[in-house]
Amino acid sequence: MADRPPPGTSPAPVAAPATATGRRGWKRILMLTGVIGGIAAVGIGLLIYLGDNIGPTALAVGLGAAILPVPVLVGVFVWLDRYEPEPVRYLALAFCWGAVIATTTSLVVNNFASDRFTDWGLPDALVAVLVAPFIEELTKALGPLLILLRRRREFSGITDGIVYCGLSATGFAMVENILYLGGYGWASGFERYGPASAAQGVIALFIMRIMLTGFAHPLFTSMTGIGLGISARSADRRVQWLAPVAGLLVAMMLHGAWNLMATLTEVTQELLVFLYGYIAVMVPIFLAAVGAAVWLRSWEGRLAERTLPVYVRSGWLSPPEVAALGTLARRHSARRWARRVAGEVGAKAMREYQYAATRLALLRDRMDRGLDRTPRDRAQSSFEESALLRTIVDTRQAFAGRDPQAPPAVWDGERYHVTFPDGTRRTLDPPAEPVAPIPVVPPPPRPQYQPYVPYR
Repeated sequence: MADRPPPGTSPAPVAAPATATGRRGWKRILMLTGVIGGIAAVGIGLLIYLGDNIGPTALAVGLGAAILPVPVLVGVFVWLDRYEPEPVRYLALAFCWGAVIATTTSLVVNNFASDRFTDWGLPDALVAVLVAPFIEELTKALGPLLILLRRRREFSGITDGIVYCGLSATGFAMVENILYLGGYGWASGFERYGPASAAQGVIALFIMRIMLTGFAHPLFTSMTGIGLGISARSADRRVQWLAPVAGLLVAMMLHGAWNLMATLTEVTQELLVFLYGYIAVMVPIFLAAVGAAVWLRSWEGRLAERTLPVYVRSGWLSPPEVAALGTLARRHSARRWARRVAGEVGAKAMREYQYAATRLALLRDRMDRGLDRTPRDRAQSSFEESALLRTIVDTRQAFAGRDPQAPPAVWDGERYHVTFPDGTRRTLDPPAEPVAPIPVVPPPPRPQYQPYVPYR
């Protein structure tokens, strides 16, 4: 296999200045500590507020019931993010932002608006239609927006935007459900009729708010996530600004229409108003959003097949290796094959190989789109590219050339050089659509790279 980089790739990374990197490291630690401390402090204050308003028992009941759907929703978003999993710390940050910061801010603004509407002689129900959709969608989106602004490289596309915003909305919905299930469900029923009626109220609200309409908040905020994802993939400044705003406006309109539907049902006492809106409008939108998310996941999963051929032509990868990255089924088959020929060490190396190759595909896509505008960005991309290529070469050595059922083969960027069992060596052209893995003999070890220290 040729040991040379594709056009525009430096084989050796450019090291970042140690002093500047150290200063950035301390600033990053201090900023992260401040963010975590601030979220924790606000979260403690929110729990105290909830306990004081609805009581400790109602808080415990609401918390227990509201947490039940969270693993399911989080699992769905993690499943969407399987091709290139985002750092857990950013996923947790998005969830905690929605659960703590967005909820607290929205609670304060909504209560303030409710008091003002009462002073002006306006019905309190208008807050749910005219105020809540705007402040809630805005605050839920701010956390993922901060991740995009501060860690743009962690936003590789629309799927990432949906994942970050969906987790923020899931955290928000969890705390909101604590208020409804604990306050309206348990506390109100217990004060009027006793524990049996309170339990019935909790069950009824659980069915309505979680089992039937639990998708509402993630659906609304995912519109903003689509806008953020489009912004992250575009090199056009106008698109970078307008796409998130458009997504946020769509999220607000959907949220407002949902609250209007519920308000009209409460005012008119006609359940059919809600059923018509739910079945005819919200469910089709939800199904369309799910279909779009699955399609986007598959489309982004095939990014490797579209961007990595440049590394095939220069000998870093072989055609079957690129083809084997195209779908989750092919990736799973490659891991099983690596486990068969090299045991658990081979399976682990294949997982690391696939992750590095996916990151390389996303990086190459970023470079091809012209998203690296400054020399510093281009230097960092070159640095990451070299580190990822090194990871691919190193991890491949754990499983390549170890399959006794396949002849040794070397890819030179154009053809295979295959050694058959009789000792003859032949040159073969690659098939038109290679999908079966042809093990590639790893190249000789190269000089050790400098440690990868990203610019911050």
